Amino acid sequence: MIVRFGAKKSILLNILSLLISAAWDKGISAVACKPAADFTKYMGGKNLSPHNTDIKEVLAHLQVDSACGLSAAEASKRLSDNGANKLEEAQKKTSLELFIEQFKDVMIIILLIAAMISFVVAWYEGEGFFEPFLILLIVVLNAIIGVVQEGKAEKALEALKDLSAPHARVIRDGKHMIIDAVNLVPGDIIQLEAGDYVPADARLIESNSLKSEESALTGESVAADKDAAVLVDGNAPLGDRFNMIYSGCSITYGTAVAVVTSTGMHTEMGKIANLLTASVDTQTPLQQRLAELGKYIGFLALGICAVIFVIGILNAMDIIEIFMIAVALAVSAIPEGLPAIVTIVLAIGVQRMVKKNAIIRKLPAVETLGSASVICSDKTGTLTQNQMTLMKAFNAENSLREDISGENSASIKSLLQYATLCSEGYIEIDENGKEQHIGDPTETSIVFAAYKNGLIKEELNCLYPRLAALPFDSDRKMMTTVNSIDGRNIVIVKGAFDVLADRCSAGDLETGRQENEALSSQALRMLAVAYKEIEALPEQISAEELENDLTFMGLLGMIDPPRPEARDAVSLCRTAGIKPVMITGDHIVTASAIARDLGILQEGDEAITGSQLSMMTEDELNSRIKNISVYARVSPEDKIRIVRAWQRQDAVVSMTGDGVNDAPALKAADIGCAMGITGTDVAKGAADMILTDDNFATIVDAVKEGRGIYANIRHTVGFLLGTNIGEVLVVFIAMLVWQVAPFLAVQLLWINLVTDSLPAIALGMEPVEDDVMQRKPKAKGEGLFAHGFGLRIALQGAMFALITLMAFMIAWTNTGDIVAARTSAFITLAGSQILHAFNMRSSHSLFRIGFFTNKYLNGAALLSTAMMAIVILIPPVTGAFGLTQLSAAMYFTALMLAFVPIIVLEIYKKALVIRG
Repeated sequence: MIVRFGAKKSILLNILSLLISAAWDKGISAVACKPAADFTKYMGGKNLSPHNTDIKEVLAHLQVDSACGLSAAEASKRLSDNGANKLEEAQKKTSLELFIEQFKDVMIIILLIAAMISFVVAWYEGEGFFEPFLILLIVVLNAIIGVVQEGKAEKALEALKDLSAPHARVIRDGKHMIIDAVNLVPGDIIQLEAGDYVPADARLIESNSLKSEESALTGESVAADKDAAVLVDGNAPLGDRFNMIYSGCSITYGTAVAVVTSTGMHTEMGKIANLLTASVDTQTPLQQRLAELGKYIGFLALGICAVIFVIGILNAMDIIEIFMIAVALAVSAIPEGLPAIVTIVLAIGVQRMVKKNAIIRKLPAVETLGSASVICSDKTGTLTQNQMTLMKAFNAENSLREDISGENSASIKSLLQYATLCSEGYIEIDENGKEQHIGDPTETSIVFAAYKNGLIKEELNCLYPRLAALPFDSDRKMMTTVNSIDGRNIVIVKGAFDVLADRCSAGDLETGRQENEALSSQALRMLAVAYKEIEALPEQISAEELENDLTFMGLLGMIDPPRPEARDAVSLCRTAGIKPVMITGDHIVTASAIARDLGILQEGDEAITGSQLSMMTEDELNSRIKNISVYARVSPEDKIRIVRAWQRQDAVVSMTGDGVNDAPALKAADIGCAMGITGTDVAKGAADMILTDDNFATIVDAVKEGRGIYANIRHTVGFLLGTNIGEVLVVFIAMLVWQVAPFLAVQLLWINLVTDSLPAIALGMEPVEDDVMQRKPKAKGEGLFAHGFGLRIALQGAMFALITLMAFMIAWTNTGDIVAARTSAFITLAGSQILHAFNMRSSHSLFRIGFFTNKYLNGAALLSTAMMAIVILIPPVTGAFGLTQLSAAMYFTALMLAFVPIIVLEIYKKALVIRG
């Protein structure tokens, strides 16, 4: 729930355990046994380590009170002295390094060699150097554009890391607050619970059944037991320091309060982080497929270029000229930048999703989102508002039910007092009287109801101190504390009624069951409270010892109203061919009432409990899975069964989760969605996407954006491949038919520079189409070129070739001038490619979506057109590019031919509408 060290954290945890033995061999073991550098500053010269120092002495040396924490002023001073709590990252490549990398492509190297040869030939023959200079200039401009594009993509992805920056719960100035983990300092008092990542190295002050997963540091896959009360030897290895928790590890069970001893590069994780000198860049499956496609097209283009070169040689063309044309065509035709363009389109789309409260952690999730056919969602906080308000209370000892107010009866106050003592949540009231709820909303609603009745949690904790605790977990569905109340040791347990009832041996359970059913049918979320007295604390604090022979005390009913936007989101899901499924730990009556209200549970749909699910065979679940819309009282293990059952139906499943035990289900799902507000750090680390507002509607919005991003990628790929195929065919056919080159090398390179990059990126910024959620989900495993898209691209390329060759032939026939013919072909090919970008915006007619509704494409087209106009219309530049001025009729003919693709495709789109 609190800390996650960005996208590189998962890489760090995966490979750090492999590096640990090497790290010790390099002398880090000696360093690790020394006191932490941060801690040493406050030890007054004593060579002590926090793990073998009494906690009172640790706190004294760190000059902090565990109840009040540091003051804001002292924390600020220590932050200035110690630096930010973050690991140093590998040095990023400079712009110069990125620029140089652009020239590592084999075809670019060949082109540069060819340009150098042309320099030599021009010098030897006494000709001008303009053309080779121009070729070099175009190559450099291409490199600059590549650097800018990579920089934009990197900045966009870096911004995502900032948005998912880690947080920590601390006590400062006596107040509980949440701060950015990067601002933690030695001496900060932090609070942790199951599912949190540890934000810094810390010495435990208090611990309740605490376990920490430390495999990244120790190599041990089993979570380590932790105990604040023990002292260990000063030379104990990391795995035996039971009173310490370490940065980057996670809390798998229990709760703790600890004092930070080391931050940033002074942590144990920081000491070996400098071994990680390189980051690992991964490509999405789509990028990998496009890279493979690029190789195949590259080999084909090189083959065609070789044929063109041979034809030129056989027809006694200038060897340097034909070599330059062949290489320039290869550079233009090979889509080596396709994966990079897709990265930019993905980054742009992901940034757009951030504005809609969805943070994508793994780029492949963007592709998968467009295929989502089932959304399995938690109820509380996702389909509902997560604004828990305690509405009703029932005390079983006198069968009294009351609405919660500020003046409840003594028996209801007693119930609230016990429930508050068995809660971890806090209420902070600011100077304006506004309350801030810190912790689980269910618990804070109880604490706030008690507060309204004059029962202040902090005062209750002082009057009736907690002696022991068993934290809530999703398997037991209960939480237990032992408090000293009026000299007696009282065990207090709160949890789901149907689970707690089995642990009770006294109390009016039958009336309680009737009340539970009645209030649940009103869509109230129910919580039961029970207790018992024990003579002394058992040696082993466990559920078996404490959670039995209880006396049923009463019920608490709270309301969490459905989100208003959830109904529309559910309706939109069904329109889009997506099945919404509710999965909750609530009572089946409560869950069904809310699901019916939202439209999730419809006529013919089923609602079942976790116990009913556990009794089903796999075959039975497979046969019924499509009809089940609500799962109540389920465990995290049940979630995995549900995901896999849907996946056996070839569905693409999105699953939400927030707890540490939800991580396996989030990983098993095609799209794991973690809650940004209530989610634990472990859940976030396992997820593909984080919902910053914990809202079901955000998942649906993300699916919509995912479909839009995938459509934009298709359009961009179609545009680039179609135009490249056209260029190759033009040169190849002209060389075969007329044994002349329709373009010079510099002309091909200029067309490639002007018409490829800017329009392609602008296509990636096309707004999501209005009807994208009226289409069925993309089938699992469906390729990018499905439904005849690949054939259409090839036909479009052939159309570019045909009109360009027509322009070339008409001008050559009418003028007998090869330069005029090249000029006409140049205008037609470049113009048609710029206009074709508008064609590729949508499968719908431009008359429907609007010709100029993509402002980015408008700008790109204007800039490309201006750059072409400079070359075509300004005489000195025209001559330099091997072009010439044409008659008005020739200009008109070339331009009209450039409009042919847009007319043909508009007719094709209209025919599809009529046929469809």
